[in-house]
Amino acid sequence: MERTIAQRDLRNDVAAILRDAEAGTRFTITVHGRPVARLLPLVASPPPRVDVDWATFMGIFETPVDGAFGADIDAGEASIDWDDEPEW
Repeated sequence: MERTIAQRDLRNDVAAILRDAEAGTRFTITVHGRPVARLLPLVASPPPRVDVDWATFMGIFETPVDGAFGADIDAGEASIDWDDEPEW
């Protein structure tokens, strides 16, 4: 749902407007009939971080790659001239 409200209405009834925004209503706020701002509900926050033990973390990197991909990686590493790296 979307509503247009005057700045004066926002000032006079901010609590009710914020409740409506929390419930999903989007607002366009006007000053002297001219749209100047939008008030939108916040999207759901991302899920909390989940820490894992070290063995699980390292297990992610032990996933085998297929032979062709592994060969491409080896060929790419072999073509690098490590002595030609820029010094930072």
